[in-house]
Amino acid sequence: MSTEDRSNKKDTSLPKEPIDIILNPLTRFLHVESASGIVLFLATAIALILANSPAGDTFISFWETKIGFVFGSLEMKLSIQHWINDLLMAIFFFVIGLEVKRELVIGELSDLKRASLPIAAALGGMIAPAAIYLTLQSGSPGESGWGIPMATDIAFVVGCMAILGSRIPNSFRVLILSIAIADDIGAILVIAIGYTAQLDLYALLWGMFGIIAFVGLMKIGVRNTFVFVVVALFVWYQIYSSGIHATIAGVIIGFLTPLESWVSENRLNKIVQNTMKFLQGEGWQSSGERYQMLRQMERATRKSISPLQRFETDLHPWVSFLIMPIFALANAGVIIQTAYFTDPIAMAIIAGLFIGKPFGIFLFSFLSVKIGIAKLPQGIGWGGIVGGGFLAGIGFTMALFIAGLALEGTLLDAAKVGILVGSILSAIVGVVLLRIILPDRLITKNSGH
Repeated sequence: MSTEDRSNKKDTSLPKEPIDIILNPLTRFLHVESASGIVLFLATAIALILANSPAGDTFISFWETKIGFVFGSLEMKLSIQHWINDLLMAIFFFVIGLEVKRELVIGELSDLKRASLPIAAALGGMIAPAAIYLTLQSGSPGESGWGIPMATDIAFVVGCMAILGSRIPNSFRVLILSIAIADDIGAILVIAIGYTAQLDLYALLWGMFGIIAFVGLMKIGVRNTFVFVVVALFVWYQIYSSGIHATIAGVIIGFLTPLESWVSENRLNKIVQNTMKFLQGEGWQSSGERYQMLRQMERATRKSISPLQRFETDLHPWVSFLIMPIFALANAGVIIQTAYFTDPIAMAIIAGLFIGKPFGIFLFSFLSVKIGIAKLPQGIGWGGIVGGGFLAGIGFTMALFIAGLALEGTLLDAAKVGILVGSILSAIVGVVLLRIILPDRLITKNSGH
């Protein structure tokens, strides 16, 4: 590259600031997919250590501290843990809604032929764990926790696949992530249908009105993000008041977020070209016109990215590196007692995650391939499906979330231990099994020369 080329390249980049020395490595870390799993693991470890330390009672009681607000006749005071689980996690579910919509419209789940295998696998990976749990807990106080072992934690699964490095072919990675996305759809339905106690139809009607208003504002061309945030908060509050878990509001808003950009690439190119012509002519001397032209180009550039892509990209680091770790700190802390390891609820969850997940995923995948509605991805055998099934047994975040809805007291503490043990066993066996089954593609490639 010539000196002139390097100079031109340098001129097109943004100015450097001293703070970039700190921010650039942090930004690179945040863009490593497996990093979120590491942060989540550390938050979980901290919660467990603190809960079982001399300061354990203080740590646990902190999350039970009630905070809130009073606005006229409206009073809303919840524990810190409830604010995290009901409001912050609504943002988490909003991002899940965005991801699911993208996959259903333009992703792996948009093509029925490609989607049939992950959908069948996810279905088996939900039915088998729930069936095992209910078999072991039928008629007992913990029966309502049947949805706990049905979920898969994407962050930890991605982290485990990162450990395996070049052994993971892209087709396998896409399959496992597609199963996890389909699994999320099932978890959303489980939360909405299985864990709604009493329904306030009046609040639900107001929530539906907010959803209609959200769609109507989009239809008439409102583009102000703040307006939509206000409407989304209104929907969240009404869904919360209705008795349906408030996080479902996040999923609904995610599904309603447009996938299409407001400004097409062709229009953006024309606006940029017109602006450049203006700046290269005499017009740049007029500060007012120059401001208007640059503002129009700035707005067009921003609106050329679809709202779904923008929110998913912008919120993903916040969800992965802030909301999920905070959720783990608030929910993973449990005073571990040896009796919990043999508690029937813990054993049922361990069996559901460690046995039910791989069994259900393998069985339904096998049946879907044999009857001809699906086929295995290239380079993936049945051993890989079993290994992936074990990885899907890592049910940490969503499992803890559902456990908090289904159980309380010592039942919830035992469930948390079961989730931790079942997820750890699934991760270890999944990684070891895939390391044995899948060849190191880097070595294979090099040996072929």
